[in-house]
Amino acid sequence: MDTINLRPYAPADAAAINALAVSAFAQFESAYSDWPGFNNKIGAMSALSAHGEIIIAERNAQLVGAVAYIGPHQIKSAFFDPAWPIMRMLVVAPEARGLGVGRALAHACIDCARRDQAPVFALHTSALMSVALPMYQRMGFTWHADAPDIHGVAYSIYLKRLAR
Repeated sequence: MDTINLRPYAPADAAAINALAVSAFAQFESAYSDWPGFNNKIGAMSALSAHGEIIIAERNAQLVGAVAYIGPHQIKSAFFDPAWPIMRMLVVAPEARGLGVGRALAHACIDCARRDQAPVFALHTSALMSVALPMYQRMGFTWHADAPDIHGVAYSIYLKRLAR
């Protein structure tokens, strides 16, 4: 079995992770009321590096996943408590799904939250994400509150309590 390697984002990764994000979300195109608008947002995933840490997943030297960790008191959506570290835009290449890439990236973000001594870690997701949401729940994330819809898709905030 091939190993999944995680590494920090480098500016040279920008185009590749932006394309990966679009590819990862393409299966949901029909669910969003304004796909072009949503697609523009996800296609700029690398911009999250301005106020967060992007973690890259590689398999056989190929980029297969990415996620953004936004630390406590960094810029984030108003529906998150500013003190919470959050995970944004966990994306996995369609051909790499089922290999543990998403779980490895999520655990890397949890490790960052622990490094930052956060008592909780947050994310927002949708029931539409029928693989990701159950994975987060198995990892100990529980529903906290509904979040605003994104282009017609319902989202909720999930929290994971972290041992101190």
